[in-house]
Amino acid sequence: MRVTGVQLFCFVVSAGFFALPLVYLVLQAFKQNLDFLQDPTGLPRHWTWSNFSAAWTQGDFSTEMLNSLIYALVPDVITLVLGVFLAFPISRGWFRRSNVLYAFFVFSGFLPAGLIPLFIEAQKLGLYDNRVGYLTLTSLTGAGFFFFVGYIKTIPRELDEAAAMDGCGYVRFILTIVIPQMKPALATFAVFGFVASWNNLILPLIMLTDSSLWPVTRGLYSFFGEHASQWPLIAAATMIVAAPVLLVFALLQRFLVEGVAGGAAAGAGGVGAAPAPGAAVAAEK
Repeated sequence: MRVTGVQLFCFVVSAGFFALPLVYLVLQAFKQNLDFLQDPTGLPRHWTWSNFSAAWTQGDFSTEMLNSLIYALVPDVITLVLGVFLAFPISRGWFRRSNVLYAFFVFSGFLPAGLIPLFIEAQKLGLYDNRVGYLTLTSLTGAGFFFFVGYIKTIPRELDEAAAMDGCGYVRFILTIVIPQMKPALATFAVFGFVASWNNLILPLIMLTDSSLWPVTRGLYSFFGEHASQWPLIAAATMIVAAPVLLVFALLQRFLVEGVAGGAAAGAGGVGAAPAPGAAVAAEK
């Protein structure tokens, strides 16, 4: 497809609009505090790396980084596994009223999850201010289900029948056939889920009071309050917090477009019936 001059201009303007805050943040992170006070928008007069080491040690980001990795990776894995195993039978219509059940899940996603009821339930269930409780609250969301249903519909149903004829069980069928076909979708959701969990601030503010359990976003919030007048130091701390997210995007970016397109391709279609693995074998007998 040929790109016109207007399209190229719009792309450059849009890219510049989104890149400008990041460029400004990087420039401030390499400034000395005196340089920032004298010229907040100019280039650094004396480039320095000391802001990064100072932010890392003063903010205790090593512990908080580890906490954030746990809070981002564990819910990601649980959501991916539960989402695939739930989305496949729904998308294939293995039981009656699959459309109704899918519609119920969709409409339930529009219901607001109030923080006050969530806080009360977490206290009553012993999930407040502990690592296991926080992981439970962030893992059992069902967010992957909606995305995977649409993507699974793009997988040919002939694979189901071929696996059934070979006597392939359900778990083996999911692990060896479905999941390899869903790599772009899984990578896409993993990236979005990781970013959402990593950037989550509201839930840690409410559910975690013990500083040893804080994720890096909660630590950055506290760091900002302690060093509100030292903007180069805050900029360096922000870059430290954002670095893992940028790294994840750089490593998995080739899956994003394909995964999003595949998930949306059949999202509007209905849920049709298809034989479960083993059903064809049973029918022949």
